Parts: sequence; C-alpha cells; structure tokens
Amino acid sequence: MMPDSVFAQERISTARTFLFVPGDRPERFDKAVSSGADIVILDLEDAVAPSAKQAAREAVGSWLSGGGRALVRINSAATQWFEEDLQLANEHGLLGFMLPKAEAGAALTRVALMKPVIALIESATGVATVQAIAGVEGVQRLAFGTIDLALDLGTSCDDVLAGIGIQLVVASRASGIASPIDGVTVNFREPGFTEDAARNARKRGFGAKLCIHPAQLQPVRQAFLPTPEELDWARRVVDADRASNGAAAAVDGQMIDAPLVARARRTLADAGAIGAV
Repeated sequence: MMPDSVFAQERISTARTFLFVPGDRPERFDKAVSSGADIVILDLEDAVAPSAKQAAREAVGSWLSGGGRALVRINSAATQWFEEDLQLANEHGLLGFMLPKAEAGAALTRVALMKPVIALIESATGVATVQAIAGVEGVQRLAFGTIDLALDLGTSCDDVLAGIGIQLVVASRASGIASPIDGVTVNFREPGFTEDAARNARKRGFGAKLCIHPAQLQPVRQAFLPTPEELDWARRVVDADRASNGAAAAVDGQMIDAPLVARARRTLADAGAIGAV
C-alpha cells in the first residue's frame, strides 16, 4: 500500500480540479467530496469570518479525524490564526496545506516540512520570489491567486496577470514540480465561461484550476482534455513518426522532429489515448 505522504503528493500533483468549501460549513464537506472534484480544499482563510475561525478549525479537524480527506487552506503566516491552524497537521486525513500569501522564507519552509504544500502566489513578494518558492522541498504545486494579486498590484489588466502567470509556469517546470493551478473564475453560473477560462489557462501551461462551485468541475475537466482536432493531429504525427523509421516525415506540411513527436505523445497521454494509436 502506498504511504500516506506519497499518496498525498501524487494526488496533488495529478489533480485537475480543486474545489473550495468554506471551513465553517461542515454540512457541505461530504457533498463536496461526492461532487467529483479531484481534491477538496477546506477553506479557513477568505471564506471564514474572523469570529468564526475557531469554530471552523474545530469543524475541519473533526471531519478529518473522522475519516475525511482534503487539503486545508490555512490563514497566512502574518495572521493570529496561523499557529493554531498548523495543529491540523496531526490529523490523519489531511492531504496537505494551501498556504496563502506564500513567499520564500522560514514560514513556507516550516509548513512544507509538516505536510505537502500548495503555495498560493497572490502578492508582489510572492511573484518576486516564485522560483525560490517552487524550489522549496515539500512544495508540490504553485497556485495563482489572481484576485488578491490584482488588488496588491493595483491592476485589473488581464494581460498583466497573464504575463505573471508565465512566471509560475516556468518556475514550476524549472523546479521539476507539476504544472501550476490557475486561479478561480468568479462567474460560476455560465459553464462556457468557466470552460473558456480553463482552456486558456491550459494553453498558457497551467495544469489545473481552482473552483468555487461544483458546477465548474465538468467544464474545467473538459477544458483540460485535448480537443478532437488536437487528438487527430497527435495521432497523425505519431503514425507518421512510426512509419518513417527514423527518416524525415511531414504532417500538414510541417516537418516532424523529436519535440513535436513528444508533444503529440503527451497530448495522447492526456486523453488516455496513447495505447489507441
């Protein structure tokens, strides 16, 4: 049987959908798990009012000790609730922590020594130290906190945030961790809007997305699958490469080299179709 720590690391690294649930709404915890989300994040930070922090922490701890499995977004190291939140590390069902306002330094290192960590990049300092953050042992993935980051930078420009997102993609790749997790899409009532946002994130190199409502899960899953056109191209590239026996080959007027073949195989693997060609 796979050790719990290895199980948690693998699950975090391969997940596509991460669903937030307020930590003070324990009646929603089991429903969230049954929603089909790859990973549920019980939120003790933004979703919980200061007056409800203790009760939320107790509810989360009780649910985890009773057999539940989830990540927990704790409060940042700069808050009065941080130390008490860390006590949840002793709960068997805890998959890991999401650390908000993550930046390189002692607090991140300390948390990452306790449990696998998703580092939420949502401040100018976090962006400035993103490569160091991604390199901390125990950091499994980076997540893009676009809403808080936009506030911190004083911008509402999507192009600015898209440019910053590339830094998360590069830092993740350079550190050998899984592709980063895209931020939330606040409009959850229009599935097409969520799918478009997730598909755009995939094109930019992200590998997953944070969700705030179960209705967003299927659109996100669909967005991270290759399109029929991409699958058709990938199959033809792999077929052409096999048929060439090492000689030069072309598909759609484009020469096929090793990087393109690798990309095609990755596309088929993402769709679970690698054995179908």
